[in-house]
Amino acid sequence: MSKRISLILSSGGARGYAHIGVIEQLEKAGYEIVSISGSSMGALIGGLYAAGKLQAYKEWVLTLDFMSIISLVDFSFSAGGMIKGERVFEKMEPFLKGIKIEDLPIKYTAVVTDLTAKKEIWFQEGSLRDAIRASIAIPTIFTPVISGDRILVDGGVLNPMPVAPTMSDHVDLRIAVNLNASHTRPLKKPLVPKGEQKKQQETESRFATILEKIGLRKNKKKEQEEIGRFDMLNRTLDTMQSSLTRYKIASYAPDLLVQIPASSCRFYDFHKAYELIAIGQEAADQALVKYQQQQKGGLI
Repeated sequence: MSKRISLILSSGGARGYAHIGVIEQLEKAGYEIVSISGSSMGALIGGLYAAGKLQAYKEWVLTLDFMSIISLVDFSFSAGGMIKGERVFEKMEPFLKGIKIEDLPIKYTAVVTDLTAKKEIWFQEGSLRDAIRASIAIPTIFTPVISGDRILVDGGVLNPMPVAPTMSDHVDLRIAVNLNASHTRPLKKPLVPKGEQKKQQETESRFATILEKIGLRKNKKKEQEEIGRFDMLNRTLDTMQSSLTRYKIASYAPDLLVQIPASSCRFYDFHKAYELIAIGQEAADQALVKYQQQQKGGLI
């Protein structure tokens, strides 16, 4: 008999690919996901799963290389963010077009930050696309969503681990996935095929060159002397979300916590889908084993 679960998916940029691996292992282990609450990339992956589009999305992101990622970047001259995000969501249209949250087969919540009211808001009805677009609007990176007098940005600004929306769910377990873990059990380095390794290395190198040229990242020779703006932003986001996540987990403790190391990748490493999905799979297996041992009264 399957166990009904609420799944909480945290924010964490490109590490959100690990959510895919976690979901796959939970389904493999016989868990039935009947509710999802997500913030930022957690809202994206959770929404795609709820809409039955996660497998198609996975197949797409596994093809991403330098040129395909660059083609998705539409720079903005607005002070609100460097990237408009319109090209990304044009690619996402086949996955999200016309889908209403209230029509999804499972309960879904996307958490968004309202900068005007200085509070988090929960999208539990309306356009799935619009909810996700607002939830992933990382300040200074993606332009915010303006809705009336509201300025909507990344849910992770206030709540990177949205357990609260699931507290009224009638389920057997609440399982949360933390993409911002500082201290975790060691995970095996995923075995990445040579072709995938080559693609990642080439993408990493070309991205580094571009970031260095436009002053967002320092040359490796100068890294010890000065931190580039992109690296500073990466560290700032990781530090903020790690701290807020610990607070949220202390306030609303899930029954089972899957820990993904914050060191797995930087928030903008969207070319590493293969290994991050594998990391999610292993972390889920590790957490499930620990939970089962606890249930049997064993010592970990």
